[in-house]
Amino acid sequence: MKLLFSAIALCLVSLATAQSPLTVPPARNAVFRNVHVIPMDRETVLPGQDVWIRDGRVERISPTGKFPTTGYDLVIDGTGKYLMPGLAEMHAHVPPIDDIAPMKDVLMLFALNGVTTIRGMLGHPRHLELRQKLRNGEIPGPRFITSGPSLSGNSVKTPEDGVRLVEEEKKAGYDFLKLHPGLTPATFGPIAKRASELGIPFAGHVSYTVGVQRAIDAGYATIDHMDGFVEWLVPGIDQIPEQQAGSFGMFIGYKADLSRLPILAKSLKEKNIWVVPTQCLFEKWFSPGDPEYFDRKPEMIYMSRETRNNWVNSKRNIQKNPLFDSAHIVQFMRIRRTMLKSLHDAGVPILLGSDAPQVFDVPGFSAHDELAYYVMAGLTPFQALHTGTVNAGLFMKDENIGRIREKAYADLVLLSANPLQSIDATRRIEGVMLQGRWMDKSFIENSLRALEKH
Repeated sequence: MKLLFSAIALCLVSLATAQSPLTVPPARNAVFRNVHVIPMDRETVLPGQDVWIRDGRVERISPTGKFPTTGYDLVIDGTGKYLMPGLAEMHAHVPPIDDIAPMKDVLMLFALNGVTTIRGMLGHPRHLELRQKLRNGEIPGPRFITSGPSLSGNSVKTPEDGVRLVEEEKKAGYDFLKLHPGLTPATFGPIAKRASELGIPFAGHVSYTVGVQRAIDAGYATIDHMDGFVEWLVPGIDQIPEQQAGSFGMFIGYKADLSRLPILAKSLKEKNIWVVPTQCLFEKWFSPGDPEYFDRKPEMIYMSRETRNNWVNSKRNIQKNPLFDSAHIVQFMRIRRTMLKSLHDAGVPILLGSDAPQVFDVPGFSAHDELAYYVMAGLTPFQALHTGTVNAGLFMKDENIGRIREKAYADLVLLSANPLQSIDATRRIEGVMLQGRWMDKSFIENSLRALEKH
């Protein structure tokens, strides 16, 4: 897992370069006129609707033309277009630094791509201030759920260290605890026990020696990356050193016994453990092939050359490992897709998450990549979209997130095509409404140009 830590650190440090601030239009009372509505609480399209927005919420939905638009500041023509809830990226990163200014660029990349809620997975004390400024409307951006600084083998050397950090982060007001690799059964147990006593959720990685069954029994809020799942499926895993297994079991995953998947799914479902796959990270970072292929993707223009070089080198270093076998890695990736589909079909709750910004995952853009990989794994477009809309609201216990209905938050994305027919339609964005602030296509294009790294 040291490989993973190095890549995260290099990525987030090199992202810390502020651009000129972008001015987002203020919240307005608005009407989407004659639009096809995808409410997401069921698999349907409501054609020819007017959607009324007041004070940052959906006021009502009605057949088009039923009510006059008098008294509304803005009328948005939705003819031939599709309105869906904003997406939630449930494994995101915001630079963990002392300066808030560079964080704004990352937030805007998410928002301009229709991501209206993010869960930050590597916290920092300034994130508490950022969260409050976002809530107050001082800074435009997605809704922000933040972890504290991570609990890992680096920050937790003794059980007492773990308990102390849990208490400090709960007192500071973080939304949850982020667990990173390097914890042991001796340090993990007291962390989980104290967190449960204090009522603060914990989520993230499953340390190799802790193992996924102990993590499930302890009551993780989410297990991210499907960490520990592949290892659990490999016979004789107790006799395989972590270095030989590789990050997330990538070097031994081809040995996984998929007949054991129903047992894992049953355990996850019974304990109500949510899963954040971050599949696109694996497909890009660990897959065989030339790193330059991903570095040439159009969205890389929003990442600095330093960040991109770090990402290319990170992928090359994996491929140089003597344990890297292209055929085995291809099988590992197939097993992860099978695992994702099987868990979903078994009723294990899935949340959209791509781990952006991380190796070749650009904020906002990679959420759409993640959706595409879910469909590639066998989910329908509606099922894939559910992970980033309704499921996010259910996970956060807020049904005003991820649906279009009266009183729901006005976090919306206007598309030129129907995403229930093709998941790629989520990329065809005509505009984004962010807590009642309307960003039309022209604004999005101009803002993206301003965020380019030259």
